[in-house]
Formats: sequence, structure tokens, C-alpha cells
Amino acid sequence: MDRFRELSTFVAVAEEGAFNKAARRLNLSPPVVTRLVTALESRIGARLFTRTTRKVALTDAGTRLLADAARVLQDLEAIEASAAGAHQSPQGVLRITAPVMFGHRYVLPILRDFLDSHAAVSATTLFVDRVVEIIDEGLDVALRIGDLPDSSLTARRVGFVRHVTVAAPSYLAAKGRPETPRDLARYRIVQAHPLQDSPRWSFVAGGKTRVVRLVPRLTTNNVASSVESAIAGWGLARALSYQVADELADGRLVEILRTFEDREIPIHLVHAEGRLGAAKTRAFIDFAAQRLRTDANRLAAL
Repeated sequence: MDRFRELSTFVAVAEEGAFNKAARRLNLSPPVVTRLVTALESRIGARLFTRTTRKVALTDAGTRLLADAARVLQDLEAIEASAAGAHQSPQGVLRITAPVMFGHRYVLPILRDFLDSHAAVSATTLFVDRVVEIIDEGLDVALRIGDLPDSSLTARRVGFVRHVTVAAPSYLAAKGRPETPRDLARYRIVQAHPLQDSPRWSFVAGGKTRVVRLVPRLTTNNVASSVESAIAGWGLARALSYQVADELADGRLVEILRTFEDREIPIHLVHAEGRLGAAKTRAFIDFAAQRLRTDANRLAAL
């Protein structure tokens, strides 16, 4: 066990290029990482790193060891997964999180079809409008909308959404159609974020982002309610394109100010297990990515 810890710690330091970064990755203290690497160097009788106050670099012996060590660790992980059966064949409980509306409209249909094709897999979902720490909460896959922070998670981009400003045809017939974002001050606004006292909607004009401050007549605590108010012809609302895709497609809502829309917002499937993850996770990522890209292309065309 000590040899395995020494070897895996050595590989982490080599890949991260610093003892403190390797310590964070392994959830160990820096002194423990230093002790494990020193023990490995003592046992093989060679220095593996040259250390300065600014950087850590592999010696010739360290370079030779790294290739073999990384391969040994990967083989060991594959052997353990194979012995458990999880690496070769999708099985077990797949735990997935996604934003509420996206989960209901897009993830659930994909998940049901995936389960139809993999009888040994069952699934649970956590659809919430917050960022879920998938490792802390024991989840396998997360669908994330927005820019991703730097992390050790593996992400696969599957498309994008965008902000859209919408209204019912009846409301536009009665009030006229706004031509520029500045015109929004003349319209009733339904806002979906109650914690934002003075909502700001961003648009792009002349290649620059313009922020319009608005005073909503009605504020709701979720997007579904604001969209419903727009459908009723009460005012203008703003949402992500997937949140009003059906309503735009069937004509209940009309998009306005599209030429001023802001940047694309990426969609990613995120997981923690990397290349040698459980078969259930890898199989679902591959299955869902293809379907989500098709859905994303349709959403982008609206």
C-alpha cells in the first residue's frame, strides 16, 4: 500500500509541477506529499526531482520512472474496475443532476431511452437550479449551463443556449414592437429573479455589450412563472432559449430584439471519473452528448 501511495504521489507531483498542487489534488498535506516522494527516492536510490524555490522539475531518473509509473497506475485502476464489473459493462445506479427545466424537458427523455437500452442500469435525478458539487453529493454526471470554473472535473461541450427576450403576439399587437433595447423602458417587464432589486439585461450593439437597467412591474421567483405571464400577454420576459423553445415553436411567444442578443452560453456534461470512469458514466455521456447536440442545434435555430 505504501508503494502504491508513493508512486501515485510521485505521478501527481510530476503532472502538477508542484508539491502543493499535488497535495490539493490528492487531498493530502504538503508535508505528507514531500515525505512520500522522499521515501520513494530513498527506496530506489535516486533523486526524482530537482527542487528550487520557484519550480519542481523531473530528473532523468524521474522522467524514466514517470512513463512506467503512469502506465502501472492506469493498469491497476483498469484491473480493479474490471474485477468489479463496472468498467466493462454499464451497471449500477447512475446519478444525474441538471437545472430543473432543462432536466425535465431534455435530460429525462434521453435518460429514459438510455435505461431502455441498458437493463442493468437504474437512475436517480437531482434537478435543481443551483450548482451541485457532484463529488460531495455522490453524483456521477452533471449538466452545466454557463462558463465552467477551473477544476479537476472532465467536461464535454454539447451545445449552447442564449438569452431571449419574448412577448405574446397579442401584447406586441397592442403595444408595438421594440426596435432597440432602450425601448424596453416603455414596456411592462416581468422579472424572474426576485433577489435582484434592479434587474439588468445585457445586449450587444456595435460589437459592445450594453446593459439596460429595468424596473419590473412583476417579479417572480422562477422563470416558468415569468414565461407564463408573458404568454398571457401581460408583458415582456427574458429567459434562456431552451426555457421557451416550445412556446416560440408553436407561436405562443415571439422573440424580440434578436439582432441585439448577447453571447452564446455553453452547455457541458461534467463528470469526475475521467477516461477510466465506470461504464455506466461513460456510456451515458456518449449517448447523451449526441442527443443533446441535436437538441442544441434545434434550439440555436429558433
